[in-house]
Amino acid sequence: MCCKLCAPKYHELMAFKNSPSNLKKHIEKKHPTRLERYTQLTSAALKRKSSTEGSLAPPSKQTKLWETLRVSQASVDKVVLNFVVQGLHSPHIVQQQGFIDLVQHLQPNTNVMTRNTVENKVTKASVEMKRKLTASLGEVQFIATTTDCWTAHRRSFIGVTAHWFNPQTMQRSCAALACKQLRGSHNFSALAGALNIIHTEFNINIREKIVRTTTDNGSNFLKVFRVYGQTDENNNPEPAGEGDGEEDDGGQNDDDDEEESGEGAEFVDAGALLDKDDYLEYQLHKHHRCACHLLNLVSTVDASKAEVNPLYKRVSRSTFAKCSSLWNKSSRSATASEVIEDNCKLQLVRPVVTRCSQL
Repeated sequence: MCCKLCAPKYHELMAFKNSPSNLKKHIEKKHPTRLERYTQLTSAALKRKSSTEGSLAPPSKQTKLWETLRVSQASVDKVVLNFVVQGLHSPHIVQQQGFIDLVQHLQPNTNVMTRNTVENKVTKASVEMKRKLTASLGEVQFIATTTDCWTAHRRSFIGVTAHWFNPQTMQRSCAALACKQLRGSHNFSALAGALNIIHTEFNINIREKIVRTTTDNGSNFLKVFRVYGQTDENNNPEPAGEGDGEEDDGGQNDDDDEEESGEGAEFVDAGALLDKDDYLEYQLHKHHRCACHLLNLVSTVDASKAEVNPLYKRVSRSTFAKCSSLWNKSSRSATASEVIEDNCKLQLVRPVVTRCSQL
């Protein structure tokens, strides 16, 4: 605040700004005719300031974390369960003292579920989710599935996923139907049985409901759908001569029956017929080969046929020999790996012939 009537010096302006009383004394001494106007203006400003401050509540001290939000024990259990499921944590994590201290620090006077309670709740939630998914799949007319089988940590697993269009929104939807351990050999009969069980659990093992099942080009999966699946000329052609042979055998058997009809009945061992596998215990659907895996085969198996050309073979072997040296050096030497990461900002990806994800 300063007096513009007499334009005081800088130090006088700062004195007026820091102390309004000095300005009032200056006006009384130098400009007495302006004193009444100054008093009216200052009194109106003081009234506005006092009314504004009176409407505001006095500042409260900082509230603590546990005073801002109070949640129930059920809400804490739900959040802990979501943490375990979404993070794929072991149920034993709820028994660790650090986890217990974290929950009780954020929400005092609450209890943390035990390991057995977590396991029971996860089982109950999975059953409910499976029930809802089965009901949703029941409303869908067409479904496509995918399946794969692999080995990790000396155990075999089979996974199945489902894909469909939502009939109301026409949006693509997908769900994981199963990821379970597969015991025994990965032969075609075991894979067919596992697929049939999974399809039956979700009530989708219905004729024409599953339009295609996509797999890789493994010989075991190809045989599964060649034996138990529906005929598809694009993916599962009939072996040459197989159908003709069956028709010829059928004609010969009919002739033999006509010739023996006059000689009497023929006794056949029923036990042998029951033990014989007629490949009718499983009814699978049409098969579709994975396009990525087909491209992987083209880039690996089929490309190797080009090595019949001596010039291409010499260049190819020389190039891959140098690449193999780099791969081996980076995997065996920590110093070499650090040099590659510092200069290239990445690590070398080693190709795997049997893995189509490298495309």
